[in-house]
Amino acid sequence: MKLPEIRLSSYLIVAKLSLASLVTIIITGSLVRLTGSGLGCVDWPRCSQTKFIDISTGHAAIEQINRLFTGVVAASVVAAALLSLRLNPRDRRLTRLSLALVAGVLAQVLLGAVVVLSGLHPLFNMAHYLLSIVLVTFGYSLVVETRQLIVEKGDSRPLEISSKTYALTKTFVIVLAAVLVAGTVVTGAGPHAGDETAPRFSILVNTAVRIHSVLVWVLVAVFVVLFARVRKIASEFATMGTSLEIAAALIVAQGGLGYLQYFLGVPAGLVAIHVALSVAVWLSGLALLNRARLASITSPRH
Repeated sequence: MKLPEIRLSSYLIVAKLSLASLVTIIITGSLVRLTGSGLGCVDWPRCSQTKFIDISTGHAAIEQINRLFTGVVAASVVAAALLSLRLNPRDRRLTRLSLALVAGVLAQVLLGAVVVLSGLHPLFNMAHYLLSIVLVTFGYSLVVETRQLIVEKGDSRPLEISSKTYALTKTFVIVLAAVLVAGTVVTGAGPHAGDETAPRFSILVNTAVRIHSVLVWVLVAVFVVLFARVRKIASEFATMGTSLEIAAALIVAQGGLGYLQYFLGVPAGLVAIHVALSVAVWLSGLALLNRARLASITSPRH
């Protein structure tokens, strides 16, 4: 029997659910580390040598919930991949993106095993988070590409920005990526290792924080220049204004929270919010880049 075809509007829901699960697993993963439950399960794929599921301790239960939610993530991206083949009309970009998500989630599962078997080495924890950011990027792209295919069927208002604004937007996202990488180094040197016995980076945490802070201020400087430039040009503000305002609010909140948690001794609760906001800021950067990418690039303006 031939399987029914699905519409782009229905597929958009599937893509959004995949993205939501990819964001959620980052937050649940951070809670595993922040509660000291990183080695709640000392084996992989079973929780222990004798039990596949072990909730005999609080740490084991927390780690088990995170592992089980990985199954939800896997199911959502597999569904996105399979349903991309049932689209009418079918689009190769959506299929490629969804298959990349499946491959990425599989790599993430294997990397999770390395994290556990290495005793939570910070280098692998760092890679675990950054790969999650890459997957969120793919998931966001899947949503955007699906939405764009829907928009292309109707009337869309033309967008326009200058080549200088586009270059500034790309610079902002590149610096933002560097900020995220530096943040993982701070985590690898800081107190929240996921377990008391877990190794740490040899770099002093104060040094890592200073490097991270310098990059944040570079990010803020680039953003201020970008925002000021777009504000001067009505067509560009119409294109990117809302996305810029959302990004500005998130950057201020994240920066303020970063300083607050540092001076309060890095309490776990604030760190959890900081991790969640880091994903939100990254998504706001992707939204800016997407608005710029979809716009018509014109000659540079002063």
